[in-house]
Amino acid sequence: MSKKALITGVTGQDGSYLAELLLKKGYRVYGLQRGASVPNTARVDHLNGGSSPANFFMAYADLSDSSSLTNIINRIKPDEIYNLGAQSHVQISFDIPEYTANVDALGPLRILEIIRGLNLPTRYYQASSSEMFGKVLATPQNEKTPLNPQSPYGLSKVFAFHITKIYREGYGIFASNGMLFNHESPRRGLNFVTRKITVGMARIKLGLQKTLQLGNLESKRDWGYAKDYAEAVWMILQHKEPDDFVIATGETHTVREFVQEVAGHLDFDLVWRGKGLKEHGIDRKSGKVIIEISPKYFRPKEVDTLIGDASKARRILGWKPKTKFVQLAKLMALADLENVKRGQELGLAMETSSNRNS
Repeated sequence: MSKKALITGVTGQDGSYLAELLLKKGYRVYGLQRGASVPNTARVDHLNGGSSPANFFMAYADLSDSSSLTNIINRIKPDEIYNLGAQSHVQISFDIPEYTANVDALGPLRILEIIRGLNLPTRYYQASSSEMFGKVLATPQNEKTPLNPQSPYGLSKVFAFHITKIYREGYGIFASNGMLFNHESPRRGLNFVTRKITVGMARIKLGLQKTLQLGNLESKRDWGYAKDYAEAVWMILQHKEPDDFVIATGETHTVREFVQEVAGHLDFDLVWRGKGLKEHGIDRKSGKVIIEISPKYFRPKEVDTLIGDASKARRILGWKPKTKFVQLAKLMALADLENVKRGQELGLAMETSSNRNS
């Protein structure tokens, strides 16, 4: 009999890649989505008409509502639950901290309590985040590095991380944390800096936009490919024992480096002039300013450098990233060039006003 998997956040980047992977492995996949007046299922619509449409199901529930979660979990009785749903944007968590905590911290607690209350043999995966390390106390960061979050989002993820461990150790639930560092793709939300860069520069390339405004160009991140990380998420729940794993590339790159890579793949010859807020990125071929720095895209508390040590995942799970930074920048740049040409930037008109560095 096929395994049954429940994915919260299935309409997001990670959820859509994970759903594809599980369907290929023969799972029956149930995806949760919040009720919304505007459809947000673009990343998974193809699954309903794909090779396994009979094994993919959508249901309405909300991480802030215990009753809806109880009903769906009790009805499905999934073998595996992947909790990927969250308010996942760091900057926005400063704007809506209470909502972020309700969904990102208490949401996991609700699911774990339902598993305990129904006495289900379900394996539970919690999507943890490199933002839990915040202002880092050791470099690189691994499973033993102290957590020091610098945002409501990071702090909410710390609560979720620890409550997952408490239910694992206190109630014997198979509950694991995946401490994923930044992972990107053409399916990343438009309010994240990588997609803001690839879409913005594609629009400039096609004459649809004059400049792109960014914040801290020196912010360093460990950037991987979301499709590679979806495989790691699945491997974590297949391990014989529940545990916590850092998933990362072990390489760090600045926002400036990402911009530079994308520019090259879109045939810009980018050079930088000026300093601080007066710095500009200029295309030497046209002589035009295409990158500007704006103070509104700086966070109240900036996390400058994150770099993960995934040696435990390599050793125990046999996982390692397949996609290098330069490959990631290229595939995202070229994908968004085509997306913009077709007018399929996943709600660009609605989201550009709220873009932030992440």
